[in-house]
Amino acid sequence: MVDLSLLRESLEVVGSDGGHVGRVDHVRGDHIELARLDLGSGFKHHLIPVSWIAHVDAHVHLNVTKDEARARWIEKPH
Repeated sequence: MVDLSLLRESLEVVGSDGGHVGRVDHVRGDHIELARLDLGSGFKHHLIPVSWIAHVDAHVHLNVTKDEARARWIEKPH
């Protein structure tokens, strides 16, 4: 189980392939909301489930690749 208290605003989120997915804006329940003002997120808020987190150190490392994350993330409704 990943310690969600390690998640901090602005931490870079990277895929299992090392690819940039986005940056943490904040945690909403069982999802991480990615910052909108980030090239990796396409300048939109996206949500990814915390179940994708493999571990957290200086970055949030996912257990899916950058492309898998981008294909499966959810765009935050306005």
